[in-house]
Amino acid sequence: MAMHLDTQFSIFMVNKPGILAGVLRELAVEKINIVAMTMMDSAEHGVMRLVGSSSQKIREVLSHLNMQFSETDVLCVNLPNKAGALADVTAKLAAAHINISYAYVTAGARGGRTTGILKVADMSKAMKILQGDANHTHREDSVRRSPAAGR
Repeated sequence: MAMHLDTQFSIFMVNKPGILAGVLRELAVEKINIVAMTMMDSAEHGVMRLVGSSSQKIREVLSHLNMQFSETDVLCVNLPNKAGALADVTAKLAAAHINISYAYVTAGARGGRTTGILKVADMSKAMKILQGDANHTHREDSVRRSPAAGR
């Protein structure tokens, strides 16, 4: 199973019209491709979690916009876009007693691939468990650390 570690940004925004559009516009101007994104809200603020094509550029954009944000490593798992793909991954992690704090996925093209984003308690153990699926694949080909810039 192909997977890699990447940086996820949690961006804290005032819950007002135009804030999300402004952040997304600035990311687009810098030609940052959003790999996966989720948005949550509360009465006071919204939190956007995203993984993008260049951690360094994202960091620069958010700093320039004076946005409050945090960074964390997440596991990005390449999945077939079919029923049960994410269920299989989460079942393997559960069997190994690895807690998943949260997860979200990209919308893959019909019949194509999708990416699952997982925040897990034990990243290295999770990678070892999921790597067991790919005995036919070299470890360095299927598990890699995404470069900080220019993916």
